Amino acid sequence: MDSLDLQVLAQAREWHAAGHAVWLVTVLETWGSAPRPPGALLALRGDGLVVGSVSGGCVEDDLIDRVRHGERVGRPSLIHYGVSKEEAARFGLPCGGNLRLVQEPLAGTGWIDEVLARTGRHELVARVLDLETGEVRIEPAARSEQFSFDGRLLRALFGPRWRMLIIGAGQLSRVLAQMALALDFEVICCDPREEYHLTWEVPGTAFSRQMPDDLVLELQLDPHSAVVAVTHDPKLDDLALLEALKSPAFYIGALGSRGNTAARKERLRQFDLSPAEIDRLHGPIGLHIGSRTPAEIAVSILAEVVAVKNGVGLTQKKDGSAVPAPADGAVCAAGLR
Repeated sequence: MDSLDLQVLAQAREWHAAGHAVWLVTVLETWGSAPRPPGALLALRGDGLVVGSVSGGCVEDDLIDRVRHGERVGRPSLIHYGVSKEEAARFGLPCGGNLRLVQEPLAGTGWIDEVLARTGRHELVARVLDLETGEVRIEPAARSEQFSFDGRLLRALFGPRWRMLIIGAGQLSRVLAQMALALDFEVICCDPREEYHLTWEVPGTAFSRQMPDDLVLELQLDPHSAVVAVTHDPKLDDLALLEALKSPAFYIGALGSRGNTAARKERLRQFDLSPAEIDRLHGPIGLHIGSRTPAEIAVSILAEVVAVKNGVGLTQKKDGSAVPAPADGAVCAAGLR
């Protein structure tokens, strides 16, 4: 899911409460180079106002035109764009692109209330729409799930599928947390030092004063989890890394120079970690973009995290940096995107 989807739902609820007719439009399937992925969401008001996106713009224009000319569906209905090359070009789809949507009238907003409340508690939920009856129900979801459509039931996820554990609560961590939230990560910061706990003020994040290794074990890190250690204190960073490197977390990185990274790996070799586990460590952390300020360093870290998440090669690294070899089956190939 995308944070934009929650904004779309909140706006649709507001329009409905004000007495407007509202339709939700969801991308069901794409073929070729379609602009938006399955699950992308748009809300369309009866007078043509829209929020959200299902394409590069031309499809939205056509949906608005349909509503303004009286095409107002009363039950979930399928719409298909880009059947021919000419139509694909007309609607701004790359050559060969196809896009199938479902448009549904918003009859009630109780389920939106539930989605917004539960995602506000950092829960991951699925909205299930029955295209034959128009009924909607909200169910718990697992991080491993993706958007699905079987011809009748649409199952869309809302809430954070991806999770980031930040070790250390300094200035860099605060900026990093804010940016990670914007990328739809659930963010947890861990720092047992009282002076850092008292100054942590990042709305939307969770904070733990546990020892990092204890928290890593408690969280049961999965392939949708990232760990970023940025305290510069080996007593804290290394404790987290010792446990995280044994986990299936898709990304594990630690702040430090190439010399510090080499020294850290030597320390880790003194414990019960295999060479392959130690080699999973990303260090120095982040892509090489000439970053200097905390915000720039946070950008470089998140760029690397996103690249690994999406199965993209880390070509922009400093010479001599430790770059873990891709695991068998990249993240995206494993269906975890």
